[in-house]
Amino acid sequence: MTVSIVRFGGSNCDRDAERALEHLDIDAEIVWHEDGLPADTSGIVLPGGFSYGDYLRAGAMAARSPIMAEVREAAAEGTPVLGVCNGAQIGCESGLTEGAFTTNESARFQCEHVYLRVERADTPWTAAYDEGDVIEVPIAHGEGRYEIDDDRLDELEDEGRVLFRYCNENGETGPEVNPNGSKHNVAGVLGERESVAVLMPHPERATLPDVGPTDGQGILRGFELAETEA
Repeated sequence: MTVSIVRFGGSNCDRDAERALEHLDIDAEIVWHEDGLPADTSGIVLPGGFSYGDYLRAGAMAARSPIMAEVREAAAEGTPVLGVCNGAQIGCESGLTEGAFTTNESARFQCEHVYLRVERADTPWTAAYDEGDVIEVPIAHGEGRYEIDDDRLDELEDEGRVLFRYCNENGETGPEVNPNGSKHNVAGVLGERESVAVLMPHPERATLPDVGPTDGQGILRGFELAETEA
């Protein structure tokens, strides 16, 4: 498969994603958003960074780039799409997933390692783990607080569309281990299809053995599984 990593003005994690995927022997190429998706695209990453300088709202301007219409169409046809950090913000702003990411409760940029609890293990993005597993990945964001109407969040919970929650190393959740104030400690959610996911933490920064924990590898391997199931 070939994963297209969509680069917007201000993206800065596109090369990290490319290196991480290639480390896992998944072909990847960086695509400038104005050029559209290549014909051989079989997976899509919306990478982290500060697209358009986070003007208006983080991800709001990138979500209106013409390429996002192509991304939504590809997602509807079963192409796996993963939005990470700013890419998660773009994913929500463009309607790939529900909810929104807004200013951290601390009103500060936060860059640290966090623990995530795997809420489901029967999706392509979580098949490498068991339900309840705790993984360690880094965050680096100023607008990572997941917000959504309470009733709709309850529905997402019932639909099994919450993928990851912030927790401690024992898998316990709560405000004391919530780095940004996200509702219900939500760190990642699914779109209408299980092949579409967004998350605020950075799995591509927890993939290469030389730079730290490798717990993010399983998330990125979801591209292979999602393509197989499409």
